Amino acid sequence: MQAITVRDRDAGLAGMSLTDMPYPHAAENDVIVRVHAAGFTPGELDWPATWTDRAGRDRTPSVPGHELSGVVAELGYGTTGLSVGQRVFGLADWARDGALAEYTAVEARNLAPLPADIDHTVAAALPISGLTAWQGLFDHGRLTTGQTVLIHGAAGGVGSIAVQLAREAGARVIGTGRARDRDRARALGVDTFIDLQAEKLEDAGEADVVFDVLGGDILDRSAALVRAGGTLVSIVMPPKVRPKDGRAVFFVVEPDRARLADLATRLRDGRLKPVVGAVRPLAEAAAAFTPGKRTPGKTIIRVTEDASRKTESGDPS
Repeated sequence: MQAITVRDRDAGLAGMSLTDMPYPHAAENDVIVRVHAAGFTPGELDWPATWTDRAGRDRTPSVPGHELSGVVAELGYGTTGLSVGQRVFGLADWARDGALAEYTAVEARNLAPLPADIDHTVAAALPISGLTAWQGLFDHGRLTTGQTVLIHGAAGGVGSIAVQLAREAGARVIGTGRARDRDRARALGVDTFIDLQAEKLEDAGEADVVFDVLGGDILDRSAALVRAGGTLVSIVMPPKVRPKDGRAVFFVVEPDRARLADLATRLRDGRLKPVVGAVRPLAEAAAAFTPGKRTPGKTIIRVTEDASRKTESGDPS
């Protein structure tokens, strides 16, 4: 099979290439997924788990990309809850080969069934952003109806999902971003928008939950905006400045099959819309990692050509 691999940490993007790789092995409780579409995080090459396994051993050449949508091609020993030929989407483990490959092995519990009327390219944009937004707002931030949440990067991959979930939960939403994000954030449901390049963050006022996806100075300054009893949540780094009378939380997203299924239902019902940007073939995945012009939406890699028009089966042919 073909896959995007990285071999040399020091080489960075220059060491990323389209490579012939062995077909993956399905361990106990795994499934092999024929990947139709995949998502990635631009900073993956900086993650230790991209280069080493959980025991700290080198695992290169490794395959990046940890969001996927596809079809179950094979079941590992003891795997239950899924079947060969079933459409699925979800998260590949951080310390195993990922989704920028024609086939990948994934723990079954990290995948959820994908309804037939949801396109793979849309589904692949949902796992990390959707689960991160939900866990940040509700599991860690404890956001409830009638509260106010400030969401940084409100038009981005995670932020845009967080805005929609917060609005549906009955919260007032303050969003931040750049001037060009204002209209998009408003369309998603932001009540008040702060242009971080031209307006003062402190003018946003207090919030019960501040959800940070930016880190740095913005994260430090956000602590003062947390209302007494509220929570500052970051997915970038542990907050160095803590709210005076509130909580500070840093977390890494965790797989959750039940929540993925719930997000898929919201997507199918039109209550949730991931912002999909460019869609590129697997051969152009390395170029998609290259820093460049900022474009709206999440870049998705279409691994199986014409995935939406091909027969949905586990047959590799």
